[in-house]
Amino acid sequence: MNDFVEAFNGVLGTVNEIIWDELVLYIVMGAGLLFTLWSGFGQYRALTHGTRVTLGHFDEDEGSDGAISHFQALSAALSATVGLGNIGGVAVAVAIGGPGAVFWMWIVGLIGMALKSTEVTQSMLFRKTDDPDNPHGGPMWVVDRGSADKGPLLAGLGKALGVIFCITLLISSVTGGNMFQAWNVADTTYTSFGLPKLVTGGVLAVLVALVILGGIKRIGQVAGTLVPLMCGIYLVAALYVLSQTYEQIPAVFGLIIDGAFNPIEAQDAFLGGTFGYAFMWGMKRALFSSEAGQGSSPIAHSAAKTKEPVREGVVAGLEPFIDTLVVCTITALVLLTSGAWNRGPEATLPTTPAVVAGADAGTWTLPSVAVPPRNAEALRVSGEWQAKQPVFVLVKGEADEGTGQDVHRLMGSLAERDGQLMIDWEPIASATQPTVTGPALYADYVAATLTSHAFNRVAPELGTWLVTLAAWLFALSTMISWSYYGEQGIIYLFGERAVLPYKLVYCGLIVAACSGLVSTTTELSNLTDLGTGVMLWANIPIMLLFAPRAMRAWHDYFRRMKQRA
Repeated sequence: MNDFVEAFNGVLGTVNEIIWDELVLYIVMGAGLLFTLWSGFGQYRALTHGTRVTLGHFDEDEGSDGAISHFQALSAALSATVGLGNIGGVAVAVAIGGPGAVFWMWIVGLIGMALKSTEVTQSMLFRKTDDPDNPHGGPMWVVDRGSADKGPLLAGLGKALGVIFCITLLISSVTGGNMFQAWNVADTTYTSFGLPKLVTGGVLAVLVALVILGGIKRIGQVAGTLVPLMCGIYLVAALYVLSQTYEQIPAVFGLIIDGAFNPIEAQDAFLGGTFGYAFMWGMKRALFSSEAGQGSSPIAHSAAKTKEPVREGVVAGLEPFIDTLVVCTITALVLLTSGAWNRGPEATLPTTPAVVAGADAGTWTLPSVAVPPRNAEALRVSGEWQAKQPVFVLVKGEADEGTGQDVHRLMGSLAERDGQLMIDWEPIASATQPTVTGPALYADYVAATLTSHAFNRVAPELGTWLVTLAAWLFALSTMISWSYYGEQGIIYLFGERAVLPYKLVYCGLIVAACSGLVSTTTELSNLTDLGTGVMLWANIPIMLLFAPRAMRAWHDYFRRMKQRA
């Protein structure tokens, strides 16, 4: 089984290298800039007119088909976007890409507002309202219905593109929208409180099932309550931490700007990074978090009650602003001002260990080593040691293309044997023998656990409780909304009869992700990158194909609003 998982992840890694070629990121950036200019800087419209629509200022005009209000539609979409990407994803971006990744997250957030407004407007124009209380929308219906009146050949092509999009939608639903969330919650809860991951998976599966079996109306009601609550709790706690570290904020903003365009040297736990690395990780994490250009949010917004397609598109433009420019930025500032991103070692080994040849050719490792009792206590994560707690030492070897440095992490895991804490080391691939830089030993905080550690550095125990609570709330909301997205793909492909089996499989995968199907950050990253990447590849061409129709509707709507004023 382990061999199969390793082989599968090797294939996924190769596929993701193709999907996430830098050219793809430039295409997404270009599309965002195109819609920014074409819409006349629609970001401004989203922040002004979109806010008024969300607050109900135009509700008297409504009365068309739909199941939920503008606010509920925005909440349902935000419940999918404001999730563990805002906690764990930002931590991954900063830990690997450095402070400069935050700048590129901001850029994606800004252009993402234009992308989101455009794709939602398109979906509202082509949504299917045969059942007024249960409308269907999304890129699959855009390309299907938009091509239907252009002749049999294009109609068939539109149907085929709709099928392709739904396949990518299902991949993303079960990976980034489901398994990523479940694994992160289970890992965070296990690290903080020692609760078995399988128990977490079972509880999550039951809670998700109770909501999604009620359909979009129940999802909208739950999201309308959960999203403001979870965002409010998280932001208040984060702002408290920043009030304690406010003196660091100006310097941190300088680091963000400098790191966006210049390489950053290795600093303790941070391995260093180049401009390209910061750009790539900032883009990837922001796209995963905000879902701009993926085509997912239009599915939730298509359930809104409105007779003005553009009106819901303007509301949707608020999503990347709230998600990326507010929540993600707050998380990044906590990580950077607390020093968690480039923290010093948690413990020291008795001596600097020597690297030895690994079991496979071209690999190197370290002999198992005992951790002195005084250092074991310093490394302690919670009340007692958790099995296989990851740690690492720094080694020098070949230059890394991504970081631009010759420093690497050699990973190990902690295990208690005969009352003594031992470290078993993993192999590291290198054409030449690397050398350990010193006896410094670091605890490896993964994704959301790094954010938790950042809070704890400023306010002890706050991160343990806050991030665990936020992880549960954020993940639940995300899994609920993404189950609906996948459901709409299932309906397009197989009809209503396949919805219940899909929901059962979806909940089963929550348990599977927490039972060992996903066990490392590499596997986790492969799954989320695959889900986000395949949807971008499928949706961006659809957006560009039907952009003229959306932009005509956009400008017509605001001409009418100007005349009305």
